[in-house]
Amino acid sequence: MKIKFLGTGTSQGVPVIGCQCEVCRSLDYRDKRYRSSIYLEIDGVHLVIDTGPDFRSQMLAQNISRLDAVLFTHEHKDHTAGLDDIRPFNFSQQKDMPVFGREQVLDQIKREFSYIFSSHKYPGVPQVEPIEITESPFSFEGITITPIPVLHYKLPVFGFRIGDFTYITDANQIPESSIQLIRGSETIVLNALQKTPHISHFTLEEAIDMAGQLGAKNTYLTHISHKLGLHAEVEKELPEGIHLAYDGLELSLP
Repeated sequence: MKIKFLGTGTSQGVPVIGCQCEVCRSLDYRDKRYRSSIYLEIDGVHLVIDTGPDFRSQMLAQNISRLDAVLFTHEHKDHTAGLDDIRPFNFSQQKDMPVFGREQVLDQIKREFSYIFSSHKYPGVPQVEPIEITESPFSFEGITITPIPVLHYKLPVFGFRIGDFTYITDANQIPESSIQLIRGSETIVLNALQKTPHISHFTLEEAIDMAGQLGAKNTYLTHISHKLGLHAEVEKELPEGIHLAYDGLELSLP
């Protein structure tokens, strides 16, 4: 399995428009964060989790030329707004794009992108195949994908486990039943928004505590705000086995 972090920022991205804090003014490339998304290549199958507003730029930055399906964690715009930019994959691969999401996510996409689903389609609009998923594991191209139910304040969100890799973003609660689904993962991605309390995201301390409960060999933190601090400084504070992810980070897993 090959993994690329396409984006590791929160809903405003980093730098934030108009902000003059030291993080937003940083010249360290690791402090430049597109909205959160990740790309997976597994046995020749290419997946993206979430298509945020930066999707086109992410595809170009990482030189991604194939995409077989999209998995959606939830319906917030910073995770769905770039769906229109799957069109080049429709054209080059000559097929509809499967998009997987729970019922309310697909309903939201159908409202936000109503022109995609119109009975009288404008030529050249994205071609998608919406596929509803529940909490049950499902298979795509021979790959088993297990949804991991978590809560983003009161909003249900799916993380996903594939093999020994688990990806969770936009959460501040992971039920015990979901913790059991995650256990045994060798590599986990968790959101860690900032150091101070937040209504719907793990803080850095909470993410570190959760990583300890889950017990993975390596945990990477994502969905990061400029309020967390400079990448180089925060990285020094982290326990062994916990790392700040950054845009463009690549992992290779067995």
